[in-house]
Amino acid sequence: MRHRHEHDHLDHPQAGRGGRGPRGRWGGGPGGWGGARRMPRGAVRGAVLVALREQPANGYEVMRRLEDMSGGLWRPSPGSVYPHLQMLEDEGLVRATDVEGSRVYTLTEAGTAEAEEAPVPWPQAGDGGDEVRSLRLAAAQLMSAAKQVSMAGDPDQLQRGIAVVQRARKELYQILAED
Repeated sequence: MRHRHEHDHLDHPQAGRGGRGPRGRWGGGPGGWGGARRMPRGAVRGAVLVALREQPANGYEVMRRLEDMSGGLWRPSPGSVYPHLQMLEDEGLVRATDVEGSRVYTLTEAGTAEAEEAPVPWPQAGDGGDEVRSLRLAAAQLMSAAKQVSMAGDPDQLQRGIAVVQRARKELYQILAED
């Protein structure tokens, strides 16, 4: 069914907010720093195995561990983690058991051996990625604060928040323009 009426969508209160209600969508699509960063082919498999090295976990815990282990650089989605957990179970690398209504995954002996060899798809401490990781984490924290202002701020606070973010953007570009 087509949407037909006569008014400018830019005047709508939800315009420019990501099309997902008044709160919008933060940390969105592919290539963003938020939740949808793409990992190289095969990287999710190894990362899931690495996340299970310490102790068994359910899918949600695996996702949280991966975000923590990557220093906030990668927040995998259920759509990437759960199919990999199923695949790893089918291959005999993890074993799933029901614990209090939740599927908990444990590495098998073969899974433990593969997890020991699995590289992680994000920079590690000392790889020269520490500064990048810190900058991205700071940007994520800025986005989180801006999200809170967008959800709870009054119109004056929203305008002040916009000004802060615009100043930060300009200052970052000024850093790149320096000799």
